[in-house]
Amino acid sequence: MNTPKQHLIIIGNGMVGHHLVEQLIERGATARYAITVFGEERHRAYDRVHLSEYFTGRDADDLALSDVDWYAANGIELRLSEAVTAIDRDAGDVVTAQGRTPYDRLVLATGSYPFVPPMPGSDRPGCLVYRTLDDLDAIRAAAERASTGVVVGGGLLGLEAANALRGLNLETAVVEFAPRLMPMQVDGEGGELLREKIEALGVQVHTDRATQRIEDGLDAGHRMVFQDDKVLEADLIVFSAGIRPRDELARDSALEMGERGGVVIDDRCLTSDPAILAIGEVALWNNSIFGLVAPGYQMAKVAADTLLGSEGESFRGADMSTKLKLLGVDVGAIGDAHGDRTPGARVFRYLDQLKQQYRKLVVSGDGRRLVGAMLVGDNSVYDTLLQYYSNGLDLPEDPASLILPSSEGAPTLGPDALPETATLCSCHNVTKGDICASIDGGAGDLAAIKGETKASTGCGGCTALLKSVVEHELERRGVAVDRSICEHFAHTRQELFDIVRVEGIKTFGELMAAHGNPATHRLGCDICKPAVASILASCFNEPITDAAHIPLQDTNDTFMANMQKNGTYSVVPRVPGGEITPDKLVVLGKVAQKYDLYTKVTGGQRIDLFGARLEDLPEIWSELLDAGFETGHAYAKSLRTVKSCVGSTWCRYGVQDSVGMAIRLEHRYKGLRSPHKLKFGVSGCTRECAEAQGKDIGVIATEHGWNLYVCGNGGMRPRHAELFATDLDDERLVQLIDRFLMFYVRTADRLQRTSVWRENLEGGLDYLKEVVIDDRLGIGEALERQMQSVIDTYQCEWANAIDDPEKLKRFRSFVNDSRPDPDIIVTEERGQLRPA
Repeated sequence: MNTPKQHLIIIGNGMVGHHLVEQLIERGATARYAITVFGEERHRAYDRVHLSEYFTGRDADDLALSDVDWYAANGIELRLSEAVTAIDRDAGDVVTAQGRTPYDRLVLATGSYPFVPPMPGSDRPGCLVYRTLDDLDAIRAAAERASTGVVVGGGLLGLEAANALRGLNLETAVVEFAPRLMPMQVDGEGGELLREKIEALGVQVHTDRATQRIEDGLDAGHRMVFQDDKVLEADLIVFSAGIRPRDELARDSALEMGERGGVVIDDRCLTSDPAILAIGEVALWNNSIFGLVAPGYQMAKVAADTLLGSEGESFRGADMSTKLKLLGVDVGAIGDAHGDRTPGARVFRYLDQLKQQYRKLVVSGDGRRLVGAMLVGDNSVYDTLLQYYSNGLDLPEDPASLILPSSEGAPTLGPDALPETATLCSCHNVTKGDICASIDGGAGDLAAIKGETKASTGCGGCTALLKSVVEHELERRGVAVDRSICEHFAHTRQELFDIVRVEGIKTFGELMAAHGNPATHRLGCDICKPAVASILASCFNEPITDAAHIPLQDTNDTFMANMQKNGTYSVVPRVPGGEITPDKLVVLGKVAQKYDLYTKVTGGQRIDLFGARLEDLPEIWSELLDAGFETGHAYAKSLRTVKSCVGSTWCRYGVQDSVGMAIRLEHRYKGLRSPHKLKFGVSGCTRECAEAQGKDIGVIATEHGWNLYVCGNGGMRPRHAELFATDLDDERLVQLIDRFLMFYVRTADRLQRTSVWRENLEGGLDYLKEVVIDDRLGIGEALERQMQSVIDTYQCEWANAIDDPEKLKRFRSFVNDSRPDPDIIVTEERGQLRPA
């Protein structure tokens, strides 16, 4: 005799509710329960972590966590656009507008709602929230009639909303009640740096601001009046000032509630009614509500065990460490990041105002354990710090070495140093041991392991670490490792370069259509887009500002200038070999005077003009182009400068014309886009005044010609260039540099300097000599032809843009207003203007 199924109802079809359904299906719960899921939204469960991507081309289907027929195919009844209005615990029913549905067990996964501070005017038309896809549709519609927008709330969601408004071409401001942005994650120093970086992107930041009321504006739709009677006007206001649990159903049905809201649950996710469970942001465990997806997923697993009567693990709280990129700015917080929950904690801080990086380390009083960390501007050490924290690993003798830069780089934890219990993915609680078990069970690549363990399918913050561990463990087992550039292309950068070159593919869309991964969305990512942009430029040298290529560029390449800390830009005209005429010096001086620019002679023998406003860049460059200047590519991954001494022309020690050679080389390679920036040096004798042996390409004169040095590097990790060939005449020197550079462009990884490429090159310098000098592979002539093609197709990118009215439309601070940015403030120092 078959036992009748019990009725299980899940209220809520968000990420956590959906994950519970996945857990129940995986464990065969449909044999025991007839499961019904109620969702008040019209959309099936979607990825709220990447909600902002809805504004960058992804739609509801792209963000959906399952196919349309997934629920039905697995025997689950999904009832969308049907809100549960009451729970009748006595009758064992839930009530909707369509009637009553009985239950034996019930799970509340109702999540949270955005908090709107109670104030007069907060319900005005054009005052919206940022929480659901319908909310985003409303924001997009309102933005079409607006030119300015304000986000109330400077936390995680608030900064995401600000990025969305900025992406909708609105002049954007953020208003935060606390003294700093993201007060839960960062301290005063970190908050100030975060503010600087966000303001540099053109977003106004107002902290310590409590809005008293919203009324009609004079120059915009709304006027926000603050506690000190200061005002801020905007056409669109988005509230993202925190969340509150959606606990009204539980409250109305007399379940035990927290003093400040939330349904009280125990370690098995049971409420005060043993027939009802609660998970996610509606649940209050140990007087805490967890606002991240990872704790919600952990609760879903525990709830599945509880519903099926298995022991499983209990919910014991969750790590709230987060790694974020907000408005393009890295922010990371681990454990007790403020150091106020650990008695006797010791703190290490590192602040680099030039690079705009802040790192803070909180360690136990005895210095043996990491108890917290804070990062702003650079999350490169986050994964290493998280493993020290999560696994209680002994810290190095000098804990500060984990956050301080050094010539060797900060100590890192390799995959082999992590214990089996190390948690790699906190969203799905996946350990290194789980990864190893998956591999031993037959999973042979990253995609299969992600599919089986769900690692890196939540917030995605563990992607890099997961890839490193998987590759290490596969190689330990003798398995060939996939080195794909990212999830969108099953190819390395070198393979993509060959595909583009051989097949003549000239756009990212063509490459994605022909060779992209159909399982991923088709827009690409921050890894593959700039890499492909560089490859296309290296192969075909079309202007990067053409409509087909501009979506692939970062901010600096988009505006062909380096953005500075106050939102202005630097103008760097090319000065080949450092040689410049008095007339051109006068032009630079006049331009600097006219536009109030700060001038600085650089280490690369050029003159930088700092402080140019975005809307002034075309006029500045028009004047420079008329005077015979060209773009200096200071913003690009390409040749920057060729530094030289005066050589035999002036110097009594010089044996060759180093200036002439430097100018020749700079003009020859000035259009070459490469995996990373390139710097040259040419010295007229062995006294080496041009410091050529610290450059990617170093040329030093001898009495018999030129000595060629390669793969040097200054900066944070200096590397001495290596002698490559001796006593070369001019033509042979150029020929070898042609071959060397194009071989590097073809084979290097993305963002890999020549020095790192050389260190990773199998066979080392001897192999490089065989390929370039001896032409052992028989590709020398092809490398030369490809370089000549780049040289023949060169055109100054600024000259190309100046002649195209469509391209010039980008150079405005505000899309719907030609006025300059009023928030760029400068002060005078040493007779020049600098950021205030």
